[in-house]
Amino acid sequence: MGNPSETERAEALTEEEMKALEERFDSEIRFRPLPPLLGWIAGGALFILSCYHYYTAGYGIPQATTHRGLHLAFTLALIFVFFAVWHQPREPRRGLLAPLGMPLLDWVFAIAGAVSALYVPWIFNELAFRVGDPLPIDVIMGTVLIVVLLEATRRAMGWPLPVIALLFIAYAYFGQSMPGIFAHPGASWDNIVNHLYLTSQGIYGTALGVISTYVFHFVLFGVLATRIGLGQLFIDLASALAGRYSGGPAKVSVLSSAMLGSISGSSIANTVTTGSLTIPAMIRIGYPRHFAAAVEAASSTGGQITPPVMGAVAFLMIEYLGVPLTTILTAALVPAFMHFFGVLVQVHLEARRRGLRGLTKDELPVAWTVFKAGWLTTLPLFVLVAILLSGKTPYLAAFWGITACLLVLVIQNFIRHDFRTAITESIRETWEGFVVGAKYSLSVTAAAALVGVIIGVVTLTGVGFKIAYMVTSVAAGWAQSVADSLAFLPFELFSVATLTLLFTLIMTAIVCVLMGCGIPTTANYLIMIAVAAPILNLLGVEPIVAHFFVFYFGVLADITPPVALAAYAAAGIAGANAFKAGNTAFRLGMGKALVPFVFVFSPSMLLVTDSFTWNEFFLATIGAMLGIWMLSAAFSNWLFAPLRVYERLLLAIAAILFVAPDLYATLAGAIITLPVFLRQIAGRRQANASSS
Repeated sequence: MGNPSETERAEALTEEEMKALEERFDSEIRFRPLPPLLGWIAGGALFILSCYHYYTAGYGIPQATTHRGLHLAFTLALIFVFFAVWHQPREPRRGLLAPLGMPLLDWVFAIAGAVSALYVPWIFNELAFRVGDPLPIDVIMGTVLIVVLLEATRRAMGWPLPVIALLFIAYAYFGQSMPGIFAHPGASWDNIVNHLYLTSQGIYGTALGVISTYVFHFVLFGVLATRIGLGQLFIDLASALAGRYSGGPAKVSVLSSAMLGSISGSSIANTVTTGSLTIPAMIRIGYPRHFAAAVEAASSTGGQITPPVMGAVAFLMIEYLGVPLTTILTAALVPAFMHFFGVLVQVHLEARRRGLRGLTKDELPVAWTVFKAGWLTTLPLFVLVAILLSGKTPYLAAFWGITACLLVLVIQNFIRHDFRTAITESIRETWEGFVVGAKYSLSVTAAAALVGVIIGVVTLTGVGFKIAYMVTSVAAGWAQSVADSLAFLPFELFSVATLTLLFTLIMTAIVCVLMGCGIPTTANYLIMIAVAAPILNLLGVEPIVAHFFVFYFGVLADITPPVALAAYAAAGIAGANAFKAGNTAFRLGMGKALVPFVFVFSPSMLLVTDSFTWNEFFLATIGAMLGIWMLSAAFSNWLFAPLRVYERLLLAIAAILFVAPDLYATLAGAIITLPVFLRQIAGRRQANASSS
């Protein structure tokens, strides 16, 4: 037999191969194999951690420092069980230097992390007398925890975040040696540890609090909702609704990723889950392999900006902004729609240009049949959303959402099995769901605690305001230079203030994307709101707008080469060139890059800002949709028929004018677009007449 085609190879991938692919590109779930006894012990610890959070979500969370310390202690100990020193899989060791099959060094780290994490809750009643004047034992314990956190995060997520944390710590210590405005008196090691370890502005701060109070519960909910079949229901419904249209599998990818993203906050997990079905189908009907991979990656990254979970960032926002969750979810609606609209328009134009078919009736499920078979799995999501919208706390909503998942799981087992088997299966699947949910939360907890170190240094040294001053000064200088070069015009094209904000946004966006290349979205967001958000606030940008801006560009890193992990995972399924898939995915996700600039200049797009007006909302939203459509056509070389070179250039210029949230710019874009539209309509009529 000859070698199988790339399509056949993609279709032949097993569930185990898909899991291996996800682990290859997502270091957060790259767990090492454990010997049986240690595996059972670690599994029991994970189950206890999930049970603790499930109980406290429904019946009350303990005092903040105690709650955060317990969560951190469990997490650090388990990270050194599940993550090896290096990522290469190795068989468990045996002997005196590896009790229960785990190296002695890992035991030391695990115990040291747990003890040092629990120390602060242990001395909590005396903490008020220790802050500012730590005892030697406090400094020792704090130093141990910082070292353990650095190593735990390196194992779970790689080097970038620990290196950044070390640089911030060095900045705090060597402040007197820093140049220019970055110089500060410096802090002794005792003072650094005091601030990072004993106060609520460091490791035990808001970031860790949100992870232990909200995020863990929603990770667990997402895992359980997927296990009862809600994710598969979304994929099947998307196939039934969108599969018949031109380029159907690509549209299924967009729609299913949008729905799956509502319960999953992981770009890579979303890519592998839906891509295992949609990518082979896209290749089969004629999409190039790299384009099929790009569609799935660009669609899947939308999960992190899709309510209600939003990759856990929604819950961080409610703490840092002090607004209800409903405000955050409302603000996210239009920008999330814009992202999926942008991807959908491009896959449609590409399908029309290539003359690609939709799926046949025999290849499609029936929507009613799908929903009738799986409607019960939607119950937990409806419960979750209903309680969130009622104004109750997010963790209470998660509690009832998880409870609904467990109820559905039990009902499903009683439908499928006899009484005894149903009980057994329900216990087994509950155990597995709780274990996996806790397991998936380990890395994000370590990252949040280490980001607390970075935020602590920012508050200790005031470096955030210094960076803000430097960036705005540079942007103002560039803006003045551009304004001077345009002084010959009889009218003011752009004000200095507008140009200053624009250049500041561009610099901030670049930093967010670069940071996101090596740091997960949640950690990236936490760092950027400490460093970049003050920059935008200095220029009068509303806090919720600034937070959404840095969040969106952090997410964009998942499809931005050279570290476009979601695109590379999709390329692995498609058998495509990874870099080419990444470049195409970035182009498909351009809505996510354009829209943040729109809602900074027209905050009404977020619906909940202080300056909201309906006129501004419709102008910004309709203009952004037209701009995305025209730019998509220019990239795809197709509107209603093939485009000429000058038409593509005109559409690109018109797109920029449409996106600019200004009535006169929108009208100018329409004027530029009109002759292209007329020529395209005539060309399509001519083509239709020729074919008939």
